[in-house]
Amino acid sequence: MNFAKTILSFCLLLMCFQPLSAQSKRRRLADLPPFERAVVCIKYFEGMHGRKDYPYVGYGHQLLPGEHFSSNMSEWQADSLLRLDLMKRLMVFKDYGKDALLLAVLSYNVGVGQILGYGKYPKSQLLRKIEAGNRNFYKEYVAFCRYKGKVLRGLVKRRQIEYYLFKVK
Repeated sequence: MNFAKTILSFCLLLMCFQPLSAQSKRRRLADLPPFERAVVCIKYFEGMHGRKDYPYVGYGHQLLPGEHFSSNMSEWQADSLLRLDLMKRLMVFKDYGKDALLLAVLSYNVGVGQILGYGKYPKSQLLRKIEAGNRNFYKEYVAFCRYKGKVLRGLVKRRQIEYYLFKVK
């Protein structure tokens, strides 16, 4: 199955990025706490943003008015900023219980407004299903794979992996 190969490839790649445990053995991605898994996942897909990615810095932080972060920030600074941003998003979705982290990870890439709705844009079908208690929302989650109206295969893979890593039954 193509999806299974994608997951396996992703997990094998990420094992290279895992910190060593006290016994100097590599830790599996699945063994990390969920928040740490989310950080690793976002780092992998976002990559470190440089000058050409302005107004994004670090691992995809969008500069806000009044912020003056440099595009050549250290990995430590970028990691700290990512964790802060992810925690803020987690607080936005805290009332969604076991789906809060999944929604926070998605919103890191697409924005909170795409999920909650904003202005003339309605609440997402994904959020409507979650609120209704419908646990069959794979299709709605993976539907967040378009950029400028076009489906991008890389975003489809990203959504599949996020869904697999963070959906709680």
